Amino acid sequence: MLLLKLFKRKYKVVIFATGDKRPGKGGSGFLHLILNMLAGVLPIEIVAVVSNYENGGVRTIADKYGIWFIHMTAFTAADYARIAADTGAEWFLLSGWLKFVRGLPANRTVNIHPGPTDDKRFCGDNMYGHHVHKGIVTARVGDESVLSAVTMHFVTEAGYDVGPSFFKYPLWVETGDDADSLGGRVNRYEHGWQSLVTMLVITGQISWSGIKGDEVRVPLWYRTMPFCPARLRVLPWWYRLLNCVSGRGSVATRA
Repeated sequence: MLLLKLFKRKYKVVIFATGDKRPGKGGSGFLHLILNMLAGVLPIEIVAVVSNYENGGVRTIADKYGIWFIHMTAFTAADYARIAADTGAEWFLLSGWLKFVRGLPANRTVNIHPGPTDDKRFCGDNMYGHHVHKGIVTARVGDESVLSAVTMHFVTEAGYDVGPSFFKYPLWVETGDDADSLGGRVNRYEHGWQSLVTMLVITGQISWSGIKGDEVRVPLWYRTMPFCPARLRVLPWWYRLLNCVSGRGSVATRA
């Protein structure tokens, strides 16, 4: 019953998306969030979308679907806080947003990154999009242990991509991949998973206090999934015992 009530409510969301400066180009993450909202996967109301390009691809999409478009030209904490106040948003989703974020509640601001954030070679300042994919493909030469990933995390002011992650979907890098081929594959997985995982966050099934040192809380079933970051896979003793008794110990031994 609680989940039904959570889905009946529409959570007010602002999306931040840089996209492409050319009209009609870029903004695919923003578009898929809209489509999944319309399809009922995401119980949200997109009250506004923000881009640093005044007449780029993000605005093209916003105009098509009648979503309030905000052109952001300054990026201080006060500027972000003003957008939050003016829109009345409860959640802030970064989908291809390239500017540093400050002034928004860390436990209600979520980013998706096209690479692993636990490997500092592939995240941080100036590591976005094509740069991430190129770095991974280069590192993969001679080292088959290098994987790409789709990562989602809460956003803090400590730096780019350093907020606590709660989703990491590993992606194999093919021999012969270049940045474009890998990027296209990563992008498809981003579109497939972003809305589902975002739904778990905004409905409270995945949560964080916003306090440094506090761990992200995830459902018990989520801890057994391969996309759950390793540090969150600790299972309670009674669950491990139950699985040992039932002969399913392999699921319970993840930690």
